[in-house]
Amino acid sequence: MGSCLSGEGGGSHGGAASALPYALAAAAVAAAAAPPESDAGANKRRKSAVKKMKRNCSFDAKMELWLHRIPKRLFVNGSSEVASLFSKQGKKGINQDAMIVWENFGSKEDTILCGVFDGHGPFGHMVAKKVRDSLPLKLCAQLQLNSFHKDGHVDIISCGLGSLTSEESALASTDGEAGIHNQNHTDIMTMRESFLKAFKVMDKELKLHPSIDCYCSGTTAVTLVKQGRDLVIGNVGDSRAVLGTRDEDDFLIAVQLTVDLKPNLSKEAERIRKCKGRVFALQNEPEVARVWLPNANSPGLAMARAFGDFCLKDFGLISVPEISYHQLTEKDEFVVLATDGVWDVLSNKEVVEIVASAPPSSAARKLVESANRAWKFKFPYAKVDDCAVVCLFLNSSSNHYSASTLIPNDTQTSMNQSGIGNKKDFCKSVDMDHPDTLQIAS
Repeated sequence: MGSCLSGEGGGSHGGAASALPYALAAAAVAAAAAPPESDAGANKRRKSAVKKMKRNCSFDAKMELWLHRIPKRLFVNGSSEVASLFSKQGKKGINQDAMIVWENFGSKEDTILCGVFDGHGPFGHMVAKKVRDSLPLKLCAQLQLNSFHKDGHVDIISCGLGSLTSEESALASTDGEAGIHNQNHTDIMTMRESFLKAFKVMDKELKLHPSIDCYCSGTTAVTLVKQGRDLVIGNVGDSRAVLGTRDEDDFLIAVQLTVDLKPNLSKEAERIRKCKGRVFALQNEPEVARVWLPNANSPGLAMARAFGDFCLKDFGLISVPEISYHQLTEKDEFVVLATDGVWDVLSNKEVVEIVASAPPSSAARKLVESANRAWKFKFPYAKVDDCAVVCLFLNSSSNHYSASTLIPNDTQTSMNQSGIGNKKDFCKSVDMDHPDTLQIAS
């Protein structure tokens, strides 16, 4: 548990000075790197920036108005026949969490997009909102570009194997644990490429955005696309997706679908250090590893991947998503997407139990309220974090769950114990930090 950014002084590390405020440190780095500029040049640049900002704000306003009018696109507290979503502001200031449920995504009746986004930094709420609005559009565009047209429609999962490299074709056509092969020639590699490109374009747009300062601010993103029985998730940061499913004894158990991409993971820390960034925890919170600039104890970002945060992008922080795939079965009942304000105080098992015990229309709200109470009980002297939850119900006819079939007390529900679904349902790529998980390599 810990805030995403550290602006508090801590013990020195490696002879470095105590931690600096995030915005001041970032401003100092930017000022040191900027060449000297004349007053006339600065005034001209400011006027040009103001004009561009006004044009961009006008475009964003029109785009937001258009998005808000789209049927079955939910982004505020509420519910539909298949999902419920709820967000609550914590005690740290403005609510920086955002969420979305978009039914009929890509104009396909069997397709749903869900996502939660946890902003951080001075403008984190703006970054999270921007990614919530823009990333789905970019993903839809990439899916259409990378998919074949069938009967005048775009199948956003399936495409021909001819577009793959020989290595990818072999992977896609191999039976068993080494790949996925079915009668519909489902090509998850195409979905993977669409996620990768959409996330890359999104981060580039943030860097160039004239009215949102992303140098000191960013957001996580866990985004899910469900088409039929196919589930694909792209994850950046430490928000999380968990599946509520039945085991062989018909008990409802929790299966974690994503990995929390924090700096304490060995592969993440190795990448950051190779790029001259530093990873260490402050003395007053030894359990929270953070990312720091090479020559200053700032900003102290508590995640290894994020949109924005461009002061760290040259030092190991990336926005490349980790992508996972799951083929749904009749045993799978719901998926919960939530920001770390929930996971910091509730286990996967507790989350699934809470959602299972509530009516679907109010499940997200009950989960957020439970997390809020847990914060006050577990960390009475800490500021309650923002929470955002999306509950996607995979069988909308199931309105309640029997208490006798909930998770037994001794059921293991961690990533290392449960894995991510069945091994045969995934393209094989072993995460060395979580050796029992299978994911599409990012």
